[in-house]
Amino acid sequence: MDYVIDLEAEKSEILKRYRALLRACKPTLQKGDKKMIRQAFDLAVESHKDMRRKSGEPYIYHPIAVAQIAAEEIGLGTTSIVCALLHDVVEDTHITLEDIEREFGKKCAKIIDGLTKISGVFDANSSIQAENFRKMLLTLADDVRVILIKLADRLHNMRTMNFMPRDKQLKISSETVYLYAPLAHRLGLYAIKSELEDLSMKYMEPDTYKFIAQKLNEKKAERERFIKEFIEPIKRILAEQGLVAEVVGRPKSIHSIWNKMRKKSIPFEEVYDLFAIRIILDSRPENEKSECWKAYSIVTDLYRPNPDRLRDWVSSPKANGYESLHTTVMGPKGQWVEVQIRTQRMNEIAEKGFAAHWKYKESSNDSGLDQWVHKVRELLSNPEANALDFLDDFKMNLFSDEIFIFTPKGDLIQLPTDATALDFAFEIHTDVGAHCIGAKVNHKLVPLSHKLQNGDQVEVITSGKQTPKEDWLGFVVTAKAKGKIKSSLKEEKRKVAEDGKEILERKLKSLKINYNTDNIQKLSYYFKLPTTQDLFYNVAKGFIDVKDLKEYAASEKNVEQKSQQTIESEKIQALIKEVKTNASDVLLIGEDLQKIDYKLANCCNPIPGDDVFGFVTVSDGIKIHRTNCPNATKLMSNFGYRIVKAKWNSQKEVAFLTGLKISGIDEVGLINNLTQIISNDFKVNMRSISFDTDEGIFNGSIMIYVNDTKHLDDLINRIKQVKGITDVSRFDSNLEPIAAKN
Repeated sequence: MDYVIDLEAEKSEILKRYRALLRACKPTLQKGDKKMIRQAFDLAVESHKDMRRKSGEPYIYHPIAVAQIAAEEIGLGTTSIVCALLHDVVEDTHITLEDIEREFGKKCAKIIDGLTKISGVFDANSSIQAENFRKMLLTLADDVRVILIKLADRLHNMRTMNFMPRDKQLKISSETVYLYAPLAHRLGLYAIKSELEDLSMKYMEPDTYKFIAQKLNEKKAERERFIKEFIEPIKRILAEQGLVAEVVGRPKSIHSIWNKMRKKSIPFEEVYDLFAIRIILDSRPENEKSECWKAYSIVTDLYRPNPDRLRDWVSSPKANGYESLHTTVMGPKGQWVEVQIRTQRMNEIAEKGFAAHWKYKESSNDSGLDQWVHKVRELLSNPEANALDFLDDFKMNLFSDEIFIFTPKGDLIQLPTDATALDFAFEIHTDVGAHCIGAKVNHKLVPLSHKLQNGDQVEVITSGKQTPKEDWLGFVVTAKAKGKIKSSLKEEKRKVAEDGKEILERKLKSLKINYNTDNIQKLSYYFKLPTTQDLFYNVAKGFIDVKDLKEYAASEKNVEQKSQQTIESEKIQALIKEVKTNASDVLLIGEDLQKIDYKLANCCNPIPGDDVFGFVTVSDGIKIHRTNCPNATKLMSNFGYRIVKAKWNSQKEVAFLTGLKISGIDEVGLINNLTQIISNDFKVNMRSISFDTDEGIFNGSIMIYVNDTKHLDDLINRIKQVKGITDVSRFDSNLEPIAAKN
């Protein structure tokens, strides 16, 4: 369709948006700032003048919106606004980083460089997204504004993604949920984190999203009435006690409600805490703690608290600077209500995270956030060869909740949940970790793999003879420990490989084979070893001896002179090419596609009718996954270029294996009724059936063969009508996460 573009109207809309941006910047503007922002705006308008977004709007709307989010929702200052306006010019236009540096200075150029994607050639096994993310983090260690602007950019893209093609929406949503939402959480930007998760869910699980949104809407008036009744007495007593406070109720995000439904396997009706009450006190810094506890005692005098649900982040704030008192109390109508108590300063840090943290930095002592950035630096100073390993370590560590551990002298050390005694040893010092042989936790001797609990006091026991072991990697969780163990093992391996090199040289000489780079490469490929170092190591350890070398010499004539990596990458390219040419960019799964080798992924057992995509693997051709497969997020966000669109074609009577979980009240003849329906009424074959009854409650699972999702849905609805059955749901036989190479 052709757009009729009214340039004059667009021009005035651009100016209108620019003025709104200036209003948002007003609190932080200093002398000369306005001029600089104007200069950046003019350059952005000029550079992007011929570009349009997928929706047909002028492209400049996007940088203005990103700058607006940075100013208004994150609270960043002028330098960030300039960078946000210019964040795409180096990537998408003829403007270079040198031009930026000349006009706006070194700082801006550095930040924009961090925001510019990496271009260039990567080998097929690395993930370009992971490399880009790593580049962004490297700049984070110098300047956190890179990540904050990137989050603003991602948020605006997610808000305006409805014009994108479906596969792009899925890929971008996966990446958002996998990396950007946890990062926003880690930097304390809770509002942005929740919105990113909700928007991702809107595209990845559209039906569930609509269902929950609709349910929330239906009960809105009733909920607001309940909140009003609940907070009236709190407000009254706070005022009587002379505490100035704002008391508000806020709904929980759709994503967090859905998470609760999934984790606890409960329907929407059983999620009680659909909202939280927040008390925001206007306190002077020296009275903050005592006034928060005063408010707590007022709330718990009115409503009975749940003793297990008190969270005190006022005495020891979270690593991202978050401070608040959380308690769950029993409301007047017999339902649990979460109450959060904090001051205005704490609230600003919770809403604006990192940016607010800088503002209050003078008053706070060595904060958790600084330690966090320090940890990021440490992680980056020991970069692993593989960006994906690095990403997983990073994700696991820097986004997990923390526990507090005491040293023998009473110092406090923060570690991620599930950290072990060995993690603690590495946290104290690399050498302490490397020589650690055990630990005393609360004066009791424990092994290295002992998981620590919040508040444990730990003393490390070391020995000069100890060295890091391979199996340590199996139980440490901190990136620091993992990185140090890996590099220590590498060093060890390198030393062994040095000896192996000499041994190999002698052995080849005796077999009259030239010792040169070419032959070493061929040998590595022949023994299926990824690097020449592995070859030397295996020779030194005696895994490869003269007999093996003789076999190699005999088969030498047939060996192709290509490395394993080249062959794998060619395989992938060829497969993608074949799919793209055969199926005009969409892989149809069905009877007319016998030529292409595809398999159904075990992790999610797709059946016809499911929303699916194809993933090109090195050894197994194409694997078909459901778009809501537990591994889809990881595959899409890390290996976007190996994903192909896929949809089911019309099927002949082909049967697919899927599983049903059934629960209910144990009635006489229940199993008989079930098997009647499955075998006789629906003519469905069962592969396995297992049931368990406990005090009248019945739980079972059946593995059955069905034709497609409609067939399955009809069967589920029919089973639900059986007397005594309360719940029937589909499950996948094997929910083990797969490695990215599958």
